Amino acid sequence: MVMGLALISMENLAKVYLAGTVEVPALIDVNLVIESGEFLSIMGPSGSGKSTLMNILGCLDVPTSGSYFIDGQDVSQLAMDQRADLRNRKIGFVFQGFNLLPRIDAVHNVELPLIYGRVKTAQRRTSAMEALELVGLTDRAHHLPSQLSGGQQQRVAIARALVNNPDIILADEPTGNLDTRTSNEIMSVFDTLNRQRKITFILVTHDPEVGALTDRRILIRDGRIEGDDRKPRTCIDTLLRPDRN
Repeated sequence: MVMGLALISMENLAKVYLAGTVEVPALIDVNLVIESGEFLSIMGPSGSGKSTLMNILGCLDVPTSGSYFIDGQDVSQLAMDQRADLRNRKIGFVFQGFNLLPRIDAVHNVELPLIYGRVKTAQRRTSAMEALELVGLTDRAHHLPSQLSGGQQQRVAIARALVNNPDIILADEPTGNLDTRTSNEIMSVFDTLNRQRKITFILVTHDPEVGALTDRRILIRDGRIEGDDRKPRTCIDTLLRPDRN
């Protein structure tokens, strides 16, 4: 396969929506390669195309033209159920709004992807508790979302994204509802998981301070990639020092 060792590769990718009879281009000639274990952000203003790009990266949508490969497999050629299977095996999602079910506790929220995957009850509980341990929340396993702080709710959402052992975590504005210190704490969780477990993190954000905490920043504007900046991430431990406001 020509794609080499790249985890993700997009070639001349475009996405066009129809508004009545008018074609509206959302992505134009996108070429992007992401290696396994990268920690990167996709940045751009509202309407730039970054959400459309995230949906295609997450196998939630397909391009109008061009190719999208994950581990050498052309996702754009897969049927909907095949994309769903690939998504469940390869990708975890973290959202700005946490998306937790309010009437079940943290551990049951984390178990949800395993329920959909028809994993047996005992294994579900073991895997969910292991995921909560990774984000430091085993002592909150039986708390409802309403009994958790915003940062704790986002940690539960991260644990849910981790429970299937994905290769990729896609995070859509994951700190958008959090204050600065809690945002830094969540980014520290991402940083640790990336370094220790080699999970590929792709963060979609409009916040340059969040982008500075990643090793690579892809700038998208008007549906086109306008920049691809690589620079070692800011030391998150420095941002979390007690003497900082």
